[in-house]
Amino acid sequence: MEEELMMTKEHRKVLMAVDESEERYLFGKDVISAIEDYNKELADSVMDRAEAIYRNSTTPMKLEKKIGSGDAKDVICETVERLGADILVMGCHGYGFFKRALLGSVSDHCSKHVKCPVLVVKRPKN
Repeated sequence: MEEELMMTKEHRKVLMAVDESEERYLFGKDVISAIEDYNKELADSVMDRAEAIYRNSTTPMKLEKKIGSGDAKDVICETVERLGADILVMGCHGYGFFKRALLGSVSDHCSKHVKCPVLVVKRPKN
């Protein structure tokens, strides 16, 4: 599940994309329902953490939460375009060369296909 967080400060639009999902599999309806519930809880948790960061900020800004689903790279690029974001801030999984070559990189794709600057934040090594 892909989550998008759009914040505005005066006239600037920043899109922060977060992907907390794992690989997807085919399951029965009861398992799919449980996974959807888990994904909703996960999205709420990520949004709550992001909101807490900006709530404690000394810079006043408007916060708008958006949640989308689908192929992360497509959803993020389309949302950046639709919102007219001034910057895209996103994290990366930190995959090595071979895993990134096999699975692809959402942040790499987005940095090549969106019109605004992209800031990729690496996960701490701890």
